Amino acid sequence: MKRSEFESWTRAELDAVESALEAWVPASTPACLGLAMRYGVLDGGKRVRPLLVLAACQAVGGLREAAMRAACAVELIHAYSLIHDDMPCMDNDVLRRGKPTVHVEFDEATALLVGDALQTLAFQLLAEHRLADEPRAQLEMVKLLAVAAGSRGMAGGQAIDLESTGKVLALPELEVMHIHKTGALIRAAVLIGAACGKPLAETERAGLDRYAKAVGLAFQVVDDLLDTEGSTATLGKTAGKDSKQGKPTYVSAIGAARAKELAEELRSDAQAALRPLGSRAARLESLADFVVLRKF
Repeated sequence: MKRSEFESWTRAELDAVESALEAWVPASTPACLGLAMRYGVLDGGKRVRPLLVLAACQAVGGLREAAMRAACAVELIHAYSLIHDDMPCMDNDVLRRGKPTVHVEFDEATALLVGDALQTLAFQLLAEHRLADEPRAQLEMVKLLAVAAGSRGMAGGQAIDLESTGKVLALPELEVMHIHKTGALIRAAVLIGAACGKPLAETERAGLDRYAKAVGLAFQVVDDLLDTEGSTATLGKTAGKDSKQGKPTYVSAIGAARAKELAEELRSDAQAALRPLGSRAARLESLADFVVLRKF
């Protein structure tokens, strides 16, 4: 796909996702919870995960309305995880997406409740409307998101991350951590998007799964590089935070040069995995390029 075409598609989809989140994240709630929820979700972020949902849906000829709900559900889980990760009991950060973190703008108790409310809203979006022809397929979407967010996914990866602070991890151990912490939700985004269409041939589903796993790891490798080489102004979050906190990263494990090579290898693997889908997967292929080549 031409770069100009991909950028045009991305802008349109980002606007659509923002509009959908505007509509579905409530402003009217007890106390100031809705205001804080919207502060933590709207107007910021790369939205890579919802873009992956939408691109995967398009690759299999799925239903756009269903994919948009699924895309927002995945983004809500991601937003909740960032809000909780930034709290003093976790990573204790004060900047996210170029503005004060939720616990700084409001308070810690509100940030905790915002994360809880966004997580439950994500499952509400997946459950309250028909998103697939077969109920079993929609139930599979719910399961995919639950597993990706829970102890066998993102939460488990964060637990490993906290336990590993100040330690040196070998590359296989680092990959296990990030397969859970970062990769699980990215994998779920792709597979949930694909579930919005008709059942896939086994080779196609296996290809999407392999693609998602490679992109998930590549995303984290590049994140680690940007934490080392990027600036706070560009990243919208505190640069150099991981090294200061003694967190194991791909850069600390294998060095920046090898980490860049690994990101390229993962990009190639991701794009090769899409071959069974042919030209239908052009947007997914371009998203792999974006993940590896991004500067923020």
